[in-house]
Formats: sequence, structure tokens, C-alpha cells
Amino acid sequence: MKKYLVIGLMTIGVTFSGTAKETTPTQPVERTILLADEFKKVTSKELTPKVVEELLKQYPTSKLGGVYKNSKGEFKLIMVLKSGTRRTVYIDSHGNWLNRK
Repeated sequence: MKKYLVIGLMTIGVTFSGTAKETTPTQPVERTILLADEFKKVTSKELTPKVVEELLKQYPTSKLGGVYKNSKGEFKLIMVLKSGTRRTVYIDSHGNWLNRK
């Protein structure tokens, strides 16, 4: 009789341990999205002389397709290369090139 009781309890234990799961409370994942400082379209007249000088050094045969400026004084320039392709470059108001993607 004791053997049947032990076997029955073991069967119940194995059944419930196989279906038991370790539960962790699920919380929504919080993602932080850093919004880049938005660039606003401006005219080429707002380019500083140092920026114009650097542009003439790096892109002497290219045309300026678009000029954008953010609140930090950084420029986003769309250059139209001689081959017709467009390249977006970033430069600060002091003529230093910025690496952005």
C-alpha cells in the first residue's frame, strides 16, 4: 500500500514538475529613441566663410544641392557631384567635417 502511495505521489510530482515554468513578470521594454537635432532648410547665404572654403577644397567641381542647419550651428549639405550622384555631408560652422550616418 505504501508503494502505491509513493508511486502515485511521484507520478503527480513528475507531471507537475514537467509543466511548471519559472515565470518572470513581463514588463514592456522601454526603448529610448534619441531624436537628432532637426535640420531646417536655409539659404546658402547662411554658410560661413570657413565652410565655403572647406567646400571649395573638398568639392571643387560639385554643386550645392541643398543647405540645412540645426540649432547647434551644424550644416547638412547635399552636394551634387560632377558624375550626377548626390552626397550628404555634415560640417560645423567652423569648417570642421562631422562624421554622421
